[in-house]
Amino acid sequence: MKSDGELMEILNAYDLTGSYRAAAQLCGCSHHTVKKAGEDREAGLPPAVRRARLIDEWKPNLEKWVEDSRGKIRGDKAHERLVKLGYTGTERTTRRALAEVKNQWRLGNTRVHRPWVTEPGLWLQYDFGDGPIVNGRKIVLLVAWLAWCRFRIVIALHDRTGPSVFAGLDRAFRIVGGAPTYLLTDNEKTVTTGHVAGVPVRNRHAVTFGRYYGISVLTCGPADPASKGGVENAVKLAKSDIVPTETNLLPQYATFADVETACTEFMTLVNNRVRKATGRVPVEMLEIERTQLHAVPDVPHTAALGVTRRVPDNTPMITFDHCQYSIPSTLLGQSVWVRHHPGTDEVIICALDEGGPIEVARHRRTTRGTPAIDDAHFPDHPEKIPGDYRIRARSAAEHAFLAIGEGAAVWLKEAAAVGSERIIQKMTHAVELSTLGSRADVDWALGHAAVHGRFATGDLDSILASKGMDLTRHGASEDTSLAQGTTGWNLFGLNNTDVNEEDLA
Repeated sequence: MKSDGELMEILNAYDLTGSYRAAAQLCGCSHHTVKKAGEDREAGLPPAVRRARLIDEWKPNLEKWVEDSRGKIRGDKAHERLVKLGYTGTERTTRRALAEVKNQWRLGNTRVHRPWVTEPGLWLQYDFGDGPIVNGRKIVLLVAWLAWCRFRIVIALHDRTGPSVFAGLDRAFRIVGGAPTYLLTDNEKTVTTGHVAGVPVRNRHAVTFGRYYGISVLTCGPADPASKGGVENAVKLAKSDIVPTETNLLPQYATFADVETACTEFMTLVNNRVRKATGRVPVEMLEIERTQLHAVPDVPHTAALGVTRRVPDNTPMITFDHCQYSIPSTLLGQSVWVRHHPGTDEVIICALDEGGPIEVARHRRTTRGTPAIDDAHFPDHPEKIPGDYRIRARSAAEHAFLAIGEGAAVWLKEAAAVGSERIIQKMTHAVELSTLGSRADVDWALGHAAVHGRFATGDLDSILASKGMDLTRHGASEDTSLAQGTTGWNLFGLNNTDVNEEDLA
């Protein structure tokens, strides 16, 4: 039950608001209490006066502790302090009284926020979120949205440095088809270098970037949910849909290009469904807002990307600080921008495409005489080592010899390396042997000759003969040999009359 003064306050609040719950919030009581007081008054019943409670005389202490702690004091701690002061009530009573005091304190200290009313073409907000990890490096998600139509853009970045952020914003402008009047973000170092008397000091590069595109770069006020809440919620949604975790089934990303593909799929999904706040599809509203955006320059802002280098027409390498770095071979003959990232001691190379500036290569800083080379920048290009010559047949005889097999190629390299003589004649002889016999046997013999360094004339025949594979050598017999026999010597010293015709035969 309430006191007379409290009941009058409740009834006055109800008469003012016409709502039980609103009056209860103003008075710090239950809406059931407000309803009961109103019904008793309508029925002509006298107000139910509350009896004095033991805790009432200790309320000033509770109010002081709540004020000092900014509403953070707990019920058990407040009860302990009251007991030390002589309070004999229960902890439950203390907790209920403390809750009433806290409600009253919050009503007088609650910060009221006015809704942010936007217009087409004025505001584009952006913020950052932690992306997935690719090759041991965490990707940064640049999440931007047009505040009026709620169209969202998600762009994957390698880092949050100024040049990377400005390049990502340029791509965002080209995705939505124009630049807004104001660019709003949090107090990032790329935009604000510090505060003096509560006034943010702008980063010079951000000012130059804004002037180039004709926009004003601003920062959100501290603890301002009206302007910050929308883009922060967009960041949370993008992270939940793109970043793999232990509790979802999202795949791991093997390359940076896979993350970019996931960002594109996410933008297509969220921008083609009805938003609850507007009841419309962001893609359709973008067509209206696009008419209020101003044009984006054909050439992106490149002042922060670094120094310019032209790629040679035949070698995808550029020079920066007297050191050489490789870039993709598709950029031969084009201009690129190179800069040094002091935080990670890396060299970053950017180029331009239809969507704006993009990062095409990133190397660890190297030294003179030691080029930084990424093998992916040289596709289908075998690694040449001095002395490892490529065998190419240039005559019919060479074609015939190399056609024997891999052993023939090895034999040619090794024989040439030791300066063997009459190589052409030995190659011709090997081709003749492969014609008479088995090509596989000759290839095997050539390989063994190369391994054991046997390049003299007749060594190939000797190797084949040792394995019984030389078809040019046949063992002679008494029946097949044309050599003269020794039978005639048995007749030596005999007369012709003693010799039978059968012996002569």
